[in-house]
Amino acid sequence: MIPIKTIPLEQIIQQALDGKESSLSRLITLVENETPEAAHILKTLYPHRKKAFRIGITGPPGGGKSTLVDRLALLARQQNLKVGIVCVDPTSPFTGGAILGDRIRMNKSAADPNIFIRSMAARGSLGGIARTTEEVAEVLEAAGKDLIFIETVGVGQSELDIFHAVDTVVVVLVPESGTGVQAMKAGLMEIAHLFVVNKADRPGASRIKQEIEDVLSLAPPLEWPPPVLLTQAYRGIGVKEVFDGCLNHKAFLEKNERHDYRLKKIEKKLRDLMLEKIEKEVFQKDKAKENLACFAQKIMEGVLDPYTAAEKWSKQIKKQWKEN
Repeated sequence: MIPIKTIPLEQIIQQALDGKESSLSRLITLVENETPEAAHILKTLYPHRKKAFRIGITGPPGGGKSTLVDRLALLARQQNLKVGIVCVDPTSPFTGGAILGDRIRMNKSAADPNIFIRSMAARGSLGGIARTTEEVAEVLEAAGKDLIFIETVGVGQSELDIFHAVDTVVVVLVPESGTGVQAMKAGLMEIAHLFVVNKADRPGASRIKQEIEDVLSLAPPLEWPPPVLLTQAYRGIGVKEVFDGCLNHKAFLEKNERHDYRLKKIEKKLRDLMLEKIEKEVFQKDKAKENLACFAQKIMEGVLDPYTAAEKWSKQIKKQWKEN
């Protein structure tokens, strides 16, 4: 048997920076799986990041998001932009990995060597993107991608995390999505920079477009009023207008860049990282697992209520931190 040659991590990082796709894939796998090497990879790559324009594509399942991303990526390549695509897919109940069914709709983009497509499993995340999606986007930025598309899993009413991960959010609906009011109730009105009514050759497309515009007209005046566009992505109809709309929003952001807006995004990122570290510190140590089991048993026996148990456990943790 021929021994497998182990490549040093630093060499893999350099190869990814030099454009080697297989090394880039390996780094993303290590980051996605939150391996011990992930923190070192992200720290090393951070200074190499070239801020890419990130576009989030979200909306209910079956709306044609993958087909739209495929077409938009090809338009980006016509402008000589290097493209990264991160597709957050449902998690396989058997392997824990991504279910890749939607990727077959990106067969045109997959043939272009300057378009890198990566599927990620949602792994229980309810925000539409995976826990490490933003970190994967950072890896792609360091690898020289100019434009990154992040397509959410398509769960409907809980995909608001995408707003904090990208620069421009495109909400994709279809005539069967319901009414503009339903879109508003799902929270989509607050996060969308562009609305796309896809599969516009079906009955009801113009009606839902008008309803969304009516709902938007009732809102307070916005600095960026989201356009509502009709597309038939599988035919390529209306896709250029969507791409131009994204570029217009990019220009708007550059012209009206606010220090406080960028700062709030950085603060949220730092807060999320801290909460993640605290969670690991609290729950993954053996003592913490013992405390969890002990308090849970007392609650089940009726000795304690959950609120008192949480207070007691919190005091124990504070005491331990002070002692350390």
